[in-house]
Amino acid sequence: MEHNRFQKYKQMKTLNLSTYYKETAKLADLETYKQKAIKEAGEGNKITLTGAAPVWLYLAIAHALHGKAKQLNYNSPVTGDVTIFDHNPF
Repeated sequence: MEHNRFQKYKQMKTLNLSTYYKETAKLADLETYKQKAIKEAGEGNKITLTGAAPVWLYLAIAHALHGKAKQLNYNSPVTGDVTIFDHNPF
């Protein structure tokens, strides 16, 4: 398969962090949340994090996806898309 140098990302995926827990996110479950995000994100994709979740969870997931995602965005109704990091060379 020929590599298309203009192809920015394999896929674009949205991870809704509010679906990772029932009523309250628990720090004791952080490793489970991170593993779920890594599995859902895959490798080399553009990922958008969204959903009602505590700031510590957003930060931990962003850190866990560094090196996995090509681009990571945060999206909320107030801010719209905010790029957290972008490692795409194109």
